[in-house]
Amino acid sequence: MTSKRVTGPALLLMLLIVAIDQLTKWLVVENLEPRTAYPVFGNFFRLFLIRNPGAAFSMGVDATLIFSVIQIAATVVCLIALFRARSWWTAVPAILIGSGAAGNLIDRIFRAPGALHGHVVDFLSFGSFAIFNIADSAITVGVVVYLLFALFVEPRRHKSVSERANPPAADGDNAANDECRLSDASGSGKGIEAAERREDMPR
Repeated sequence: MTSKRVTGPALLLMLLIVAIDQLTKWLVVENLEPRTAYPVFGNFFRLFLIRNPGAAFSMGVDATLIFSVIQIAATVVCLIALFRARSWWTAVPAILIGSGAAGNLIDRIFRAPGALHGHVVDFLSFGSFAIFNIADSAITVGVVVYLLFALFVEPRRHKSVSERANPPAADGDNAANDECRLSDASGSGKGIEAAERREDMPR
């Protein structure tokens, strides 16, 4: 599959994930009270609206501006990767990580208290785990897919290319090589015997 065939659908998927992330955030902000638990599956899964100034899963709450810059850089890098992608294995991590970074970046820019200092809307809560959103989930899954590609898929691909470039010799080729070696050895032996006979002849 060529780069152009991957890039178009990949960009659409990236925009779709960003749209879903922003839609869900808008819905919970409009309909839920902050810091109030809304059980979905008992205490295992609930909706719990908070405003997070930090990174994914409420980490680094005192570094809002730094995370904003990182998210800008991540979005740009993922967009560049999408335009260079030649397979879905390389496109999917860029789609997920890029859409997650872009989704949270929109919150940083447009939500209170101000540009690049805005607090991200988090609302998904599983048990005692950190509260997160769709964008955080996309980033996490994207990193996992990238690691699977880098650790398992890419090494096998390189091995396959190497084997095609240097195929093992066929049985017929091996037999022919053996005959050549035997012939060379036989010829060398005869040459040595002839030389010895010439040395033994009276002069």
